[in-house]
Amino acid sequence: MTETRVSGATGSAVPQSRPAEPEPTGWVGWVFFAGMMAVLVGGFQAIAGLVALFEDGYFVVLRRGLVVHMTYNEWGWIHLVLGAVLIGVGIGVMVGQMWARVVGVALAGLSAIANFLFLAAYPIWGVIMITIDVLIIYALCAHGREVKSY
Repeated sequence: MTETRVSGATGSAVPQSRPAEPEPTGWVGWVFFAGMMAVLVGGFQAIAGLVALFEDGYFVVLRRGLVVHMTYNEWGWIHLVLGAVLIGVGIGVMVGQMWARVVGVALAGLSAIANFLFLAAYPIWGVIMITIDVLIIYALCAHGREVKSY
C-alpha cells in the first residue's frame, strides 16, 4: 500500500510506503481448528465432569485405582471448570485474541495433565483427549499470530 504525503513549500506529493500486512497462510485454518477443538474439548471435559459428579460407577476403576487418589466428585469439578474455561478460550482464539492464545496453551497443557492422571478411569478417551490437546498447543504456539492479521 502506498499513501501520498504533501511535502515542502512546493506542495508536491511524495509517495510513502507503509509496511504491508503479511498475507495469511494456510496455517490460519489450523489456528481456527485449534480454537474449535478447544471449544469441543471444553465440552467433552464438562460432560466428563458431569458424569464424574453424578454417575461415578460409570468409570473403569474405583477411585483408589486412580493415579491421584481423589474422589470422582473432586475430579468432576476439575473437569467441569476446566471445560467451561476452555470453551471461552476457544471462542477467544477464533476471534484472534492474544490472551486466549496464551491461556489456551496453558489450559491445553493442564487438560493433557488432567487426562493423563485420569487415564486409569477412562483409558482410550484419555489418550484421545491428550492427542487433541497436543494439536491445540502446536497450532497456537506455531501459528497463532496469523489469525490476528486475518
